[in-house]
Amino acid sequence: MSRATNRIYLASQSPRRRELLKQMGVNFDVLVLRTAFGRADVLEVPTENEEPGAFARRMAEEKSAKGIAAVSLRQLVARPVLGADTVVDIDGEIIGKPRDLAQAGKILQRLSGRTHWVHTGVAITLADRMESRLSSSKVEFAPLTPTVLARYLESGEALDKAGAYGIQGRAGTFISRIEGSYTGIMGLPLFETAELLNWAGIRI
Repeated sequence: MSRATNRIYLASQSPRRRELLKQMGVNFDVLVLRTAFGRADVLEVPTENEEPGAFARRMAEEKSAKGIAAVSLRQLVARPVLGADTVVDIDGEIIGKPRDLAQAGKILQRLSGRTHWVHTGVAITLADRMESRLSSSKVEFAPLTPTVLARYLESGEALDKAGAYGIQGRAGTFISRIEGSYTGIMGLPLFETAELLNWAGIRI
């Protein structure tokens, strides 16, 4: 297969990642892995003793690899496939997306008044070659009062986000300090992503 256009596939349905790619001026199509001939999506379960950052990077690589396989199965135009994964890390524990508002509340109570890490892995597969990067950022939360927490949960914003919050939304007011990549915390670190796109021959 040969790449025909200056365009990529995004193996993610995250609206934040779509927004960030558009911000970079990248042309892309969303590749939905779950509908690839009934095949299950990537199994997002850490291995024994796997570090949170290593897990995020591995998930990004697996999503990118599954994406390139789906492109081949569907006989789509061959293009690089970008995969990404974000996890919140508190005390070395991997915190993903909450199942419901009750779990979101418990996660946010743990983050309240404390410092945690956000790891985002990014990977691009081009034919049979892959490159990946990891962005790790330190995030400090202010203490959350019960009233503030309740209002945030009522907004519904906590669902479908690693760590039950999005820095680009209302939860941005909870964050007193960050060290690292703002866009990495959002879900797609632009510096590392630009490096990978350059490696894949995509002009931005």
